[in-house]
Amino acid sequence: MKDQPNSAQLARLRELVVCDPEIMRGTPVFKGTRIPVDLVADMLAQGATADEILEGYSTLNKEMLSLAPFYEHSSSPQEDANRSPWREKSPSRRRP
Repeated sequence: MKDQPNSAQLARLRELVVCDPEIMRGTPVFKGTRIPVDLVADMLAQGATADEILEGYSTLNKEMLSLAPFYEHSSSPQEDANRSPWREKSPSRRRP
């Protein structure tokens, strides 16, 4: 089972992550980047090493990598809702 984050880790993660509708449609990303937090967490969960991730994403740092897996504990329902833009809408059809 994954470790639970402490309050200091959650507070720091909230400082490092931004959810802005103007940036990747509100996907939670690390501030100053367009790198989704859940992408980093998934990469780590799949066995990628910190060095491998940092090689491909040089704007990240080891602190960001260590906190990424805890993001699910700190995200609010509103932030999660941004990931499903069609939840209560159906896409409009283009007319020829």
